[in-house]
Amino acid sequence: MKKILLYSFLIVTSVVTLIPFIWMLSTSLMTDGAASVFPPKFFPEEVVLQQYQTLFTRLNIARNFFNSIFLSVVVTTISLFFNSMAGYAFAKYRFKGKDKLFNLLLVNMIVPSQITMLPLFLMLKSVGLINTYMAIIITGMANIFGIFLIRQHCLSIPDSLIEAARMDGATDFQIYRKIILPLAVPILVTLGIFTFLGTWNDFLWPLIALTDESMYTLPVALSNLMLEHTRDPELMMAGSVLTIIPVIIVFLALQRYYIKGIMMGSVKE
Repeated sequence: MKKILLYSFLIVTSVVTLIPFIWMLSTSLMTDGAASVFPPKFFPEEVVLQQYQTLFTRLNIARNFFNSIFLSVVVTTISLFFNSMAGYAFAKYRFKGKDKLFNLLLVNMIVPSQITMLPLFLMLKSVGLINTYMAIIITGMANIFGIFLIRQHCLSIPDSLIEAARMDGATDFQIYRKIILPLAVPILVTLGIFTFLGTWNDFLWPLIALTDESMYTLPVALSNLMLEHTRDPELMMAGSVLTIIPVIIVFLALQRYYIKGIMMGSVKE
């Protein structure tokens, strides 16, 4: 009876959760005005790709889609490199003021990112990086949460393994590349998913840092689209489907590593 109740609850919860996504996909395949009739239709009478054709031909959403893909991949790659090196250094290296510096970083985690946007904007403007892709890339090169996550994982790696590599003549970078990175694959994938999704879904900072419409990311472009086509729910749902497709693909492809990284938990010093 307990299993029946448990699985019944999970099935009902899953169905309730999936209904908005199914309706979104269904609406994106309807013709103009088909979603605005009464009583509302859950499934299209005729499946068409008219809304997607409009997005990619008349509204040129492909450029914004490419911008989001490019920035998300570049930011994720660079962020994993710097976060992994910093996390490894905080976990295994000894230098003066290490604990105080790390505690200072942790304190900054409670500061809302919106507070830092104005000084960050002024700094980037002074060096001429506003309305460039670098304005997005530089701000995502490293983050405190990523450093903390990698550090906690590296604490679980035995010091004897690193010392043995040093005795065999391995340099610090060789130890990082051939020992630390392979052992940290699950946690790197987990952090990579978080970083990719955060960059992909980011709206406020690209809206502030980018002024040229051809450089807009997909969330910003869809926001402008909603203002211009408020009476076209079918078109809006098609844009929303485009937004979640890469997210689903990335998560399904890396799900095994993601779950393993989450299950690792934290390590106490």
